[in-house]
Amino acid sequence: MEKVTVRDFLKKKEKKEKVIMLTAYDYPSAKIISQTSLDGILVGDSLGMVVLGKENTLKVTMRDMLIHLDAVVRAKPPQLIVADMPFLSYETSTKDAVKNAGLFARHGADAVKLEGGEEMKDVVKAIVRSGIPVMGHIGLTPQRFLRIGGYRILGKREKEEEQLIRDAKTLEEAGVFSVVIENTYSDVAKKITESVSIPTICIGAGPYCDGQILVIHDLLGLSDFTPYFAKKYIDLRELIRRAIEDYISEVKEGKFPGKEHYKSRDS
Repeated sequence: MEKVTVRDFLKKKEKKEKVIMLTAYDYPSAKIISQTSLDGILVGDSLGMVVLGKENTLKVTMRDMLIHLDAVVRAKPPQLIVADMPFLSYETSTKDAVKNAGLFARHGADAVKLEGGEEMKDVVKAIVRSGIPVMGHIGLTPQRFLRIGGYRILGKREKEEEQLIRDAKTLEEAGVFSVVIENTYSDVAKKITESVSIPTICIGAGPYCDGQILVIHDLLGLSDFTPYFAKKYIDLRELIRRAIEDYISEVKEGKFPGKEHYKSRDS
């Protein structure tokens, strides 16, 4: 598999082929993904909650993100690697935004993702001007859950729908190569998708987008809580629990370690 680029994402929109992404936060996951035909990996700030056990994404730092980005990059996956810009790494000024996006690029990210719509126009332009591809993110933006009023579905009111469409169009004009649409009504996501020429990638926004993305822990059944829009393809939590219980039993019963698991000078 050749290295995926932002141009490949745009071509998929033209060819009406689905863009398929997953999050990944560590070397083993990225290594497994590298052996699949997945299009892109998002090193998401969701790592704060699903990996580090934090209450929300507001507590994720640049240091957190760079550590996990480095781990994913070391696996050398052919997929496009997108790094999430954490809270306050780009909102404070365009200078800070370019500097932090540049750090991600230097650590091996192929692109960065940031949350927000019209208000992020100048930030997106500045990062793109510096030579770094940007993925947008509209709808439910977790870094703004306090302003939004919680983790809720957006687009119910006509005013919200119109704003979401404006956000997508403005981000496209600013230079993003794709946009994530999170937790909106499916018919709204469909209208957004039809209104822009860049790929839309849905998470909890229905089947009408140009692609889909899931948190890998949700897909594998490793999350404490699986959102309604995620599908659990396997229950690894239960498999891991059983394996640990088997290990405990075998140690207690003297079955582990067996002769094949250690060396003796008498053998």
